[in-house]
Amino acid sequence: QVQLVESGGGLVQAGGSLRLSCAASERTFSNYVMGWFRHAPGKEREFVAAINRSGDSTYYASSVKGRFTISRDNAKNTVYLQMNSLKPEDTAVYYCAARWTTVLHTTPREYKYWGQGTQVTVSS
Repeated sequence: QVQLVESGGGLVQAGGSLRLSCAASERTFSNYVMGWFRHAPGKEREFVAAINRSGDSTYYASSVKGRFTISRDNAKNTVYLQMNSLKPEDTAVYYCAARWTTVLHTTPREYKYWGQGTQVTVSS
């Protein structure tokens, strides 16, 4: 059982930045593809970014590409999401997710383990 704990959310003005962290309990963290998703009120949970096991391959939703960066530190069992140039439409609860795989999945159902989420609010 992998436990994931997100942190780093908060309130920021449009144009600002936040860095989310997701710490994993699993000592074989490096065997997991990690993803970030977000869920805004009235919308479905949507894919944000994913990173492969070694951290040298990433994939982004078109809505965040060029503004967000996903990275990981396998020595610290942690994945990050650096969010720059934030917009009010980025407001959502952000979740990290994990799956023992080599594929950069983009759909929520493909991920087995989920964190509790962290709120990101971007004011205009």
